Amino acid sequence: MAVPLPSEGTRWRCTLCGNLTRFDVTRSSRVVEFVHLDLAGDPTVEEREVLSETVESVRCRWCDAVDQIELVDRPGAEAEAAEQAKRG
Repeated sequence: MAVPLPSEGTRWRCTLCGNLTRFDVTRSSRVVEFVHLDLAGDPTVEEREVLSETVESVRCRWCDAVDQIELVDRPGAEAEAAEQAKRG
């Protein structure tokens, strides 16, 4: 089951234990990378373009729950949005 990514106004929360800060995220990505090899042959990724990305699962590090992660509002997110609307 795909899990939505948090946005500027939301974050993940485990509905089982209440964890807001520690998660193991399994994701699939399609990327294009510019890899620079130095003269010794050691690679360094200098540019990375994400073509697509899907979060496959999010597991709570505290209680190991996999299917109990939800999106909740971040504290102060509404106030920040209102402040930005006034400026812009």
